[in-house]
Amino acid sequence: MNDAAQAGRQIGDGPLSRFASRVYILLVVEALLLLTTVPALLPLLLLDRDPSNLPLVALLLTPVGPAASAALYALRHQRPDLTDLRPAALFWRGYRGNAGGALRVWTPTLLWLTVLALNLAYRDAIGLPSWWVAPLIAVAVGVTLCALNALVITSLFEFRTRDVLRLAVHFLVRTPGVTAGNALLLAAAAGITAVFSEAVPVLLASVLALGILRVADPMVHLIRKEFTA
Repeated sequence: MNDAAQAGRQIGDGPLSRFASRVYILLVVEALLLLTTVPALLPLLLLDRDPSNLPLVALLLTPVGPAASAALYALRHQRPDLTDLRPAALFWRGYRGNAGGALRVWTPTLLWLTVLALNLAYRDAIGLPSWWVAPLIAVAVGVTLCALNALVITSLFEFRTRDVLRLAVHFLVRTPGVTAGNALLLAAAAGITAVFSEAVPVLLASVLALGILRVADPMVHLIRKEFTA
């Protein structure tokens, strides 16, 4: 029995095994992300690129919030050990447990971004001065960065929604490295989308989620140290 246990431990100890397990985890999480979001995202391909469709786009993007939260949960709690790989079970546990909290963060974010995007798209029709463009873009970036913090917090901790939002705003300023890292990740995703297509970030969603977790490590550490028992 001891020999078998030792052999089991050795399977997951080598660098190649750890790499293989990480790839497997990312592939499983990616497949589940696609399963839970693609049915809603496919209609986006049929929509004209017209600002009038922005509210519908926001509606179709709603399932992304709970799916992203489940991915963050699964990637955070899964150990890279070939003897104990449970990414699918962790994903569904995170989906069931975090869907409500994720929607309470994600839905207002989509609403805010839709309103800002409509104002920018129809600025001439509504008489919006051109100097308002930069502040509105800055607000949109701030809302998105705050939403990323909030999504990580609600995925990994059990706080009330208003406390999640307060912490998200607080750490937006307190951990500038996290904020800058998330901004770079968003810029990279936007650049990939511009150069290739919207499908590429979707196919790399699990890698993006892992990147968000890595960037958010300082924030997660401080929350666990200062705001949890």
